[in-house]
Amino acid sequence: MRFARQVSFLFFLALTPLFLPSEAHASCGAVSCFVVIGAQQQIPQQGLLTVSGIYNYTPMRLLSGATGIIPAADQARQRLILDHHQEVRTITQSYTLDFNYGVTDRFALQLTVPYLKRKHLHIDGLGESATEAGEPVNFSDNGFGDIRLTAKYNVLPTLRHNIVLGFGLELPTGDTQARDSSGQILESPGQLGRGQVGLIASIYQTYELIPHRLSQFAFASYRHTFRNRDGYQFGDEYQFNAGVNLVTTPWLVLINQFNFRYLTQDNVTANLEQSAASFSGEEPTVIDPRILDRRVPNTGSTYFAYTPGFQLDIGRLFTSRYTEGTSLYVMAQIPVARDANNNLAQGTSFIFGITRSLQVVKPRS
Repeated sequence: MRFARQVSFLFFLALTPLFLPSEAHASCGAVSCFVVIGAQQQIPQQGLLTVSGIYNYTPMRLLSGATGIIPAADQARQRLILDHHQEVRTITQSYTLDFNYGVTDRFALQLTVPYLKRKHLHIDGLGESATEAGEPVNFSDNGFGDIRLTAKYNVLPTLRHNIVLGFGLELPTGDTQARDSSGQILESPGQLGRGQVGLIASIYQTYELIPHRLSQFAFASYRHTFRNRDGYQFGDEYQFNAGVNLVTTPWLVLINQFNFRYLTQDNVTANLEQSAASFSGEEPTVIDPRILDRRVPNTGSTYFAYTPGFQLDIGRLFTSRYTEGTSLYVMAQIPVARDANNNLAQGTSFIFGITRSLQVVKPRS
């Protein structure tokens, strides 16, 4: 047990830099709520398939004092136009189906399939519009997002302590060519998919502070997505989550966790232009005509949240062959600190889910 505590300490020490102050920028377009759900991060027993259905509601709106005036990344014509339009809101609903299969007691394969519904509103062409109100532009799209394939290995399988390492691929299966109400293809950050392969590395750690009563967990991940065919590259994503689970009765678990995410700035291959003075009706002024890889201002984000919730073990509450291995959970992700850099910021999000475990292959004796 002393070894397990030492490993836990080193794990948290290694992740401490994620909480240190750093330059932060806000996200343009859309993000998704992120929480730790044990059925997703753990390694099932050999031959056991854990299936999770997750609903996630994530709103994004401007913080008090923010104008929401940001650049436009016109990828089709390779233009980055500063101070081009004004963000109003984005609402993303995701329906995720997650399959987590134990190949052995220490190795698992995971498939995550998201279906997204997204609505977005901004005021377009501030400098190019001759009207004082600008041009309201709506966007909505429904469809599958980018699918993830993950391989996971438990490097410390003990009764009270586990450390699971993961490596995954994010496949570009989501739509990237949806158009807004003006008929233009929406910028990459608002699309359902990123349009290029992403690499994900993760580490998940648990320790039973009080056996079968109180457990601590932590999860950290890193994502890097390559530049897509439209010349747009999403910023790297760093996540860190930590919390505790308290078993109050055999069928009710109280969940408390903190969630931290840092997104670096996006990058686009384009020239650089400046939108004219607001509502002048003039064309943007070219600042630099060279087509270069440029950082996109007002992209990236820093977000820190507290997420309380609970899990009901339906199989223990109602004993039957239909409820065996079934759990329900509900969480609310409440923002504590956000750096939105004059852009949309993620608000309070809600998560509802159901998990069912099925013995697909009988383990070898």
